[in-house]
Amino acid sequence: MSKSPETEHPVKAVGWAARDTSGVFSPFNFSRRATGEHDVQFKVLYCGVCHSDLHMIKNEWGFTQYPIVPGHEIVGVVTEVGSKVEKFKAGDKVGVGCLVGSCRQCDQCSNDLENYCPKQILTYSMPYLDGTITYGGYSDLMVADEHFIIRWPENFPMDIGAPLLCAGITTYSPLRYYGLDKPGLNVGVVGLGGLGHVAVKFAKAFGTRVTVISTSLSKKEEAIEKLGADEFLVSRDPEQMQAAAGSLDGIIDTVSATHPILPLLGLLKPHGKLIMVGVPEKPLELPVFPLIAGRKMISGSAIGGLKETQEMVDFAAKHNILPDVEMIPIDYVNTAMERLLKSDVKYRFVIDVANSLKAE
Repeated sequence: MSKSPETEHPVKAVGWAARDTSGVFSPFNFSRRATGEHDVQFKVLYCGVCHSDLHMIKNEWGFTQYPIVPGHEIVGVVTEVGSKVEKFKAGDKVGVGCLVGSCRQCDQCSNDLENYCPKQILTYSMPYLDGTITYGGYSDLMVADEHFIIRWPENFPMDIGAPLLCAGITTYSPLRYYGLDKPGLNVGVVGLGGLGHVAVKFAKAFGTRVTVISTSLSKKEEAIEKLGADEFLVSRDPEQMQAAAGSLDGIIDTVSATHPILPLLGLLKPHGKLIMVGVPEKPLELPVFPLIAGRKMISGSAIGGLKETQEMVDFAAKHNILPDVEMIPIDYVNTAMERLLKSDVKYRFVIDVANSLKAE
């Protein structure tokens, strides 16, 4: 008989978990492994709430393991390191993003692309190397192999900065990989939520001209005045979309709801790129003719490797790129999920774990 989550490892831990597809959270006692020779243990201070957490607690992607403790935008302070850990010591500020494991041997891992390793291990709700299920950052402490730990820059806010570990790298990586990081390029960002608002900030820091594309005119002032976007298009307005046809070098599409992509392809210049980083629950329709006629490309991108994630955090610290967040106590997480479902947050919830999570 398998051991319970509370007794399968020696280190006691407490968090908030969802037990079934209702996605309702309640306090949860479990355990973490002892700090191995290559492991770093840290006290969790803050954890961002990602749209993925919402999909996962309801098993919308079909691989959730219950009970589930989500959270993959985790920052804290090191409490213990293993005997062979070289990069970190007790007291260091650190973070963990979406990954806690990979095979470390395949071509992807060898090229610092652990995020495309076929044996990648996600930070929560996946079997770890020892067969136990991983639990994320809606909890009081984390243990991870030092390879998957990010060093947090000095004098860079941990509370506001936590969402960079998913929202940041998810948008930074495609901007870099697809060459949309050059001054003077015209870059579109679809959706002004947790991912979209960070995409705007990175694209502006790279010196590009940014157009925000949204279904909602109400976000125009925010996009231009607060986030520094150059243009704003209402995607439901055919005249606006037609006027902007053929104007963009690339588009980062952050929307995780089902939406038409034909209008977006029309905004691209010939050879332009539409890069999907949001994950709609149902397949989208693929219009092939505009792809062929303009040699356009639809592509995807998933987070980033550890080397690039560290580079992204350091770049954000240098350019003072921080998400817009709303801090919440952990017992507000059920309400936060309801609000996230309605896009009622500007633009990312962050759980103040250290000050609100109490052992039951």
